[in-house]
Amino acid sequence: MTTSPGIWIAAVPSLGPEDVGVLLALDTTSADPGERAVNALLGYGHEGEEGVFHLLPHDLAARYARTPGRLAVTLVTARAVLARCLAEHPGLLAEFGPPGDDDEWVPLLRRELATDFVPAERDGEPQVVLLIDHPGPAASAAELIAAFEAGGAGVAVLNAQ
Repeated sequence: MTTSPGIWIAAVPSLGPEDVGVLLALDTTSADPGERAVNALLGYGHEGEEGVFHLLPHDLAARYARTPGRLAVTLVTARAVLARCLAEHPGLLAEFGPPGDDDEWVPLLRRELATDFVPAERDGEPQVVLLIDHPGPAASAAELIAAFEAGGAGVAVLNAQ
């Protein structure tokens, strides 16, 4: 499997230059249903410092999966939150349909990277994932970070499970 576009291991200098972690890109103009759903859920965030949004873990969270030499991150939401999102964005209903009763968490978007990086744990909790939303595809982590620093992109802090 090749590396997915839109995932890097990096630090965002203005948020903590020594805090190296997982950085995901979210193209706000994408037609991909997963990116559209995640973009819609970002509206549930609460702004901390300027341009940095925090989401409640049941609204949008990240799940890490490690295999030898690889790290995958899947963005998930609670089925009740997805149902509310689908009611507000009916154009996504055809892509996701009503969530099944058996699925407590619904996967929306998955990114994978060839790396030996292991996300840190703090107080028994996995390291957060930073999601940078921006218009158009991103070529590199440096491009995303520069867009954020210039005020042209926002950062969402996602709790990890």
